[in-house]
Amino acid sequence: MKRLTVFAGFMLLWWLITFSAIPAFLLPSPVAVAQAFWNGHAFLLHHTLITATEMLCGLLLGVLLGALLALAMIYSPRVQRWLMPVVVTSQAIPVFALAPLLVLWFGFGISAKVAMAVLVIFFPVVSTFYDGLRQVNGDYLDLARTMGASRWAQLRHVRLMAALPAFGSGLRMAAVIAPIGAIIGEWVGSAEGLGYLMLNANARMQTDLCFAALFILVVLTVLLWKTVDVLVRRLVFWAPEPPSSSI
Repeated sequence: MKRLTVFAGFMLLWWLITFSAIPAFLLPSPVAVAQAFWNGHAFLLHHTLITATEMLCGLLLGVLLGALLALAMIYSPRVQRWLMPVVVTSQAIPVFALAPLLVLWFGFGISAKVAMAVLVIFFPVVSTFYDGLRQVNGDYLDLARTMGASRWAQLRHVRLMAALPAFGSGLRMAAVIAPIGAIIGEWVGSAEGLGYLMLNANARMQTDLCFAALFILVVLTVLLWKTVDVLVRRLVFWAPEPPSSSI
């Protein structure tokens, strides 16, 4: 109920602001945005499916790559010495600078957008999962070795169980930033997707259509985050969650 009240208050404030001297092409009214959404719902749905596909593919590949890198670094100090500087350097370069190169290498199709999403997703997964694996209680590992557990058994029953809460935090962050890579890739070079739609609508002064696409992108992001959050809560059911973390 509180969320609906806040949302209704925001919409009312937005609607009241549009009665001021602000031109409609700078800030359309909620009614105009709703009208643009209704008139172009089939068009918007097509571009939404494209962006959602890029987000999901980038999230899955980014999480898989990040988890594998974290496992490789925790079990091989040599790999950790070589990979950690590369991982940090990949995040030090602005994604906008890499987007044109990815479009050049992978083309204007979905591959470049997925690659961009993977680039921004895998770092929080690597860092959180690696920290979780590294900070496992050494006494548990000693007990597992004493009981004759293999390295695979230690990983499965001790390290992974201890690292799952940190890994869950990385998954939540990855879900939030997944749209960033996809949208940036669409801005740089694309003929489909919500990013492409917003860029073209903005160039044609169709601000109401741009706001409609932006609203859909926000809804997609919230739904993706909520889905990941529910899955993490069920997977790591023993880890306490602060009440303020839910949406």
